[in-house]
Amino acid sequence: MEHRIVVLGAGYTGAVVAGRLAKRLHRADVSITLVNPEPDFVERVRLHQLAAGQELRPRPFEEMFAGTGVELRLARVTAVDADAKTVTLAAAPTAAPAAAREARPETELAYDTLVYALGSGWHDGGVRGAAEHAHEVSSRPGARRLRDRLAALEAGGSVTVVGGGLTGLEAATEFAEARPDLDVHLAARGVLGDWLSEKGRAHLRGVVDGLGITVHEHASVEAVEAGRVTTEDGRTLPADVTVWTTGFAVHPIARASTLEHTANGQIVVDSTMRSVSHPDVYAVGDAAMAMGPGDKPLRMSCASGIPMAWQAADALAARLTGAQVPGIGIRYAQQCISLGRTNGLIQFVTADDRAVERALTGRTAARYKEMICKGAAWSVANPTLGLPARRRRVAQRATPDRARTAAAA
Repeated sequence: MEHRIVVLGAGYTGAVVAGRLAKRLHRADVSITLVNPEPDFVERVRLHQLAAGQELRPRPFEEMFAGTGVELRLARVTAVDADAKTVTLAAAPTAAPAAAREARPETELAYDTLVYALGSGWHDGGVRGAAEHAHEVSSRPGARRLRDRLAALEAGGSVTVVGGGLTGLEAATEFAEARPDLDVHLAARGVLGDWLSEKGRAHLRGVVDGLGITVHEHASVEAVEAGRVTTEDGRTLPADVTVWTTGFAVHPIARASTLEHTANGQIVVDSTMRSVSHPDVYAVGDAAMAMGPGDKPLRMSCASGIPMAWQAADALAARLTGAQVPGIGIRYAQQCISLGRTNGLIQFVTADDRAVERALTGRTAARYKEMICKGAAWSVANPTLGLPARRRRVAQRATPDRARTAAAA
């Protein structure tokens, strides 16, 4: 009897898990179902480019997973019952291809092992008017709406990016470079690039000044209205378009389940990315709360998510086949920041993500960042290449009736 593996979400982490499992496990012993509401892969790290008017390369899952044995199920996840070991699915948006519309509303899908990779979206932080008036670049629909809004702005129009983290820096510099006729502002809660090294901060300041971006430091936003942003200290910033990049909110499904989760809805996992409350559930990426070097939680990022996906897939495959469970040391090496298409900043960091003085800047950094982005997309687009070809048989103890016992071993 096949061991049923269901992977929820086909972003970087979910797609990598599905492909890695398909490479490691014998096809006769397992079924791998990948659930996602869209038929193609979204390069989330490039959505600020899409919003700036650039076209991104389409990557259909049908082509990516052809011949791997991974079944793509186009549907939205509406609930997870971790005790009954089922997930509830609803039909994918009607704008999707005909295959997606075949999914019946509110169907149930049973699993023996679940990999939860539903990721995160934008978070307005409860700021008044943000949900109504601000745009986001954490989803493809949001980036497309922002692209259309920016395209409609006439010369001299104002764009205020709220949030001085990685996403905010990349968005503000991308918009300023693509549309030098616009008045671009960046509102940062603290000092611009305050987590970077001295070299990194100096380069960042030079780039934003050169692009004509007005930086507002110590600017905690209190309200967003049509045409302006107001800070807690009473400053008013012009904003024909407001772009919100202050943080992420994880998908709410886990919070409504019996899975042990944090206050913000992340599933609590051990070092192998397995749920501490339900051993037949693994969680990866932004959806999981895992501890990293220095006993610090891994931050929500692609840099954390892909190694988490490797660890989860390899640990699950090992447990199912009776092999020794490997341990992948997840540590940080750098933070990669694009500052437009021809400039960038690679801030090297300690294992626990603290900046060191060493950094790459300029065109070299831009090429480095582009290489990282292409590598991440390649690993998703070629899910079964570059891994050992030997597919292991599932051990008898890991059949569906005994899967929970085996996973707990």
